[in-house]
Amino acid sequence: MNDKIRILFLCTGNSCRSQMAEGWARHLKSDVADVWSAGIETHGLNPHAVAVMAEKGVDISSHTSKLLSDLDGIGFDAVVTVCDHAHESCPLFPGKTKIVHQGFEDPPRMAKEKHSEQEKLDCYRKVRDEIRAFVEKLPGIIHQQ
Repeated sequence: MNDKIRILFLCTGNSCRSQMAEGWARHLKSDVADVWSAGIETHGLNPHAVAVMAEKGVDISSHTSKLLSDLDGIGFDAVVTVCDHAHESCPLFPGKTKIVHQGFEDPPRMAKEKHSEQEKLDCYRKVRDEIRAFVEKLPGIIHQQ
């Protein structure tokens, strides 16, 4: 019997924040959680997100951008919305699925104002590290809410 908590990270396009959250959770919490990520829409996997995760030894290059409907049939214990749009658009989930909102800034939007590639990557690094800090508190933070 699998006693792991089943967590979905939900974002608008499943290209960056939710992908990083899934990567961190698989890397740090695979002993206590089964994790997925999806989007309200699909925008493709963001190459900058892949690059900054690889800097920390987490390979998300094989991830794909998925719609929530691609994960039909999985009974999630918790859905973590990682952006405001996903939180506002979050569908209803059956049963006792707990919805937790933990918004993070949008790295592509932050990077638009930057000029050098290094400054752009720094936007992704900032959010990557914030997501890691959140994931490190799982699953306890879900049970507290």
